[in-house]
Amino acid sequence: MAPTPGILYVTMQPKPELPDSQFHDWYNNEHGPTRLRIPFFTNGFRYRASDLEGAEPTETKPEWMAVYDITDMAELTRDTYLRLRDRPVKSQREADTMAKIKVDRKLYDFVEGRESKEFKVLEKVENEGEGNVVVAVFLDLHEGAGMKEELDRWYREEHIDLLSKVPGWLRTRRFVTSSIDPKAPVEYLALHEYAPKNGLGGPEFVAATTTPWNKEIMTKVVKDKRRRVYDLYYTFGPAPRHLAPSLAEWHSSDEKQSLTKTFPTGAGGNGAIESFVTTKDGVELPYRLEGSSDPDAPVIVLVNSILVEYGIWDGFVTSFLSSPGNKNYRILRYMSRGRSSSCGTQKITVDVLASDVIVLLDAFRVKKAAAVIGVSLGGCTTLNVALKYPERVGSIISCDTSSKSPAGNSKAWGERIALAEKGDASAASGEKIVGEELAEITVRRWFVKESYDGGAVEKTCNEVKEMVKTNSLEGFRKSVVALFEYDLKREMKASQVKAMFLVGSGDGVLPGTMNEMAGAYGSSGAEYTVIEGAGHLPMVEKPEKFAEVVTKFLS
Repeated sequence: MAPTPGILYVTMQPKPELPDSQFHDWYNNEHGPTRLRIPFFTNGFRYRASDLEGAEPTETKPEWMAVYDITDMAELTRDTYLRLRDRPVKSQREADTMAKIKVDRKLYDFVEGRESKEFKVLEKVENEGEGNVVVAVFLDLHEGAGMKEELDRWYREEHIDLLSKVPGWLRTRRFVTSSIDPKAPVEYLALHEYAPKNGLGGPEFVAATTTPWNKEIMTKVVKDKRRRVYDLYYTFGPAPRHLAPSLAEWHSSDEKQSLTKTFPTGAGGNGAIESFVTTKDGVELPYRLEGSSDPDAPVIVLVNSILVEYGIWDGFVTSFLSSPGNKNYRILRYMSRGRSSSCGTQKITVDVLASDVIVLLDAFRVKKAAAVIGVSLGGCTTLNVALKYPERVGSIISCDTSSKSPAGNSKAWGERIALAEKGDASAASGEKIVGEELAEITVRRWFVKESYDGGAVEKTCNEVKEMVKTNSLEGFRKSVVALFEYDLKREMKASQVKAMFLVGSGDGVLPGTMNEMAGAYGSSGAEYTVIEGAGHLPMVEKPEKFAEVVTKFLS
């Protein structure tokens, strides 16, 4: 049976006792993204009423509307969707919040549609920020034969043609109460979409709505007509991204999915979100987002080295966002493939790792990152993002890396894998991990000896050691292959993305290597910076200096 596309159309009016902050936190961080992670939800939009004319919204004329396109309405009758609406997947926070909202939920099957050449698919990331106006027209028909057919004929032969002449008209889609909701009274819905600047109420619109045929339809065919007008307010994505000073202390309750958490405190003063994004090949990339509450704020993406967690950036993030001039940024960091054993079946390469950055940007609806900053394998990944996706990144800082696999790299890393295998270490879960011996050797090579001072820096170095020690052995085996054979030297000569090559002064031969990289980048070279007193992870040993360098570069 062919799929029946349609929409889920929901209006909401929060009751006075529900704070706006709780409403938006729940809607944007829990309810919407949970649905956008389901494949048959192709999009999700929140709209705000623009037709209240100064009056307070009511339960019969609510302020908020959301609409989701569904590829097959029958999917809404199956467990994949229905489980979201019941405990334990439906969290206590959702139950408590929805108890304070008047909700009207309707299901419609698609009938027909027409669009102008100016219409843009708003769920595409490149169209983020475009905005639109939706006029929703609901029609109940008189009983009797031929009523539906006459309505269809009017829409097709006159009404949509005339509406298309209204300045700013973008698309009209028609729907009817869904067949999966047989108990609901039959209702016809038309969604007319316009650009923010439009001719609604103008002469073309008046002409389209006052023809003799229009009057006949509204008198003889239509029993009741209701009309609402909305402005686009927010576009959902699969990644929760709503930051605010009043975020709840909350975590998801779906045992079949990884946790999503929100925190009331975070660097930048607008809470923090920890959740995950899933790649096309099914790999989960856990992330942490903090910084500005502005959803359109410039985004900095941080890319890890191999064998570590995104906690290596803690000191930098705190220092960077403590500066008043940097509070307009959002910072997104994530766990790269290889942190866990669930890192996909395809061979991990620097191209795959660069594509993961784009998956994250898409999930967060970021057209162009302000900067991507990465270290070691993450530094190589960062450089490759600039080379493969220059339109998606404004600048890069590539740290402590090489533009080409050093000779003997595969042999050296192969010996490290063998050392970890020999150690036969396991986590409490039973999964094989890298273990103590390789972790100790690795961090002693990464950090300068002065960092082992018995104080705070040594404590941080030991925390990084614990990250290395607990990395999945299988993830290590799979991800380290990306370091065996890559060569970006030729490509980087043509790059036009603003770049800096940064290195710790104590990172072996890499200061000289990265100086050469900076000179060979683009048509006139790139900035080159050395952080004194740091080794392979300068953001760990010298976070304040690292933040100072990044701030200057971005300014």
